[in-house]
Amino acid sequence: MLLMREAWAESDVRPLAAPVEIKAGEAGSIRVLRGQLLRITALGEGAVASLFGFSLTDPAVWLSVHHTRVFSNSYLLGSGMRLVNNRRRPVMVLGKDSVKRHDLLLPGSTRAWLTQQGYEGKGCIETVQAELARLNMDVPKLPDPINLFMHVRLTREGEILPETNRTQPGDSITCRVVADTLFIASACCTGIEGNDKPAPLRLSVAENLSAFGGE
Repeated sequence: MLLMREAWAESDVRPLAAPVEIKAGEAGSIRVLRGQLLRITALGEGAVASLFGFSLTDPAVWLSVHHTRVFSNSYLLGSGMRLVNNRRRPVMVLGKDSVKRHDLLLPGSTRAWLTQQGYEGKGCIETVQAELARLNMDVPKLPDPINLFMHVRLTREGEILPETNRTQPGDSITCRVVADTLFIASACCTGIEGNDKPAPLRLSVAENLSAFGGE
């Protein structure tokens, strides 16, 4: 199992992960340390990033969309919102966001679901499992993701209605990470109408906003 057990003191030289580009239909991962910024950038029109996160010291602690909804009493992401783990501890804080359309309700897609909906290829669950296997990392559970850039709305009657995804290349979301975390993002087909055109993504890490440069 690949884990990072070092406790990074404020005086330590903290490694900065290199940017990761994820092809459409695949998943990729990046390690982000406490205090660093994580930026997720759409590299194609209609991109959706299904985001998972696991503690670098304990894989039984993960970014939890369910606890985030309860913790924030909201099913919408907004600036300053804290995204928490399954122990209700903050993992990251939402900052700069050019899209402001994200989903906290729907599960990750699977090959079986996509086939049922008339699509081909692997779902985000299979691609994330493959990335975990590549990292030789065992996790006790694969939770539901936070679906960044997914355009859906919840009606007063409780219906979840997909809307046409308007995410453009260069759109991004930036979060301040407050716990050492391995993040995995899938750029696969969601099987959700209007959000069903996979597009590549970039994951990048910086110590401050200016370090992202022209991203």
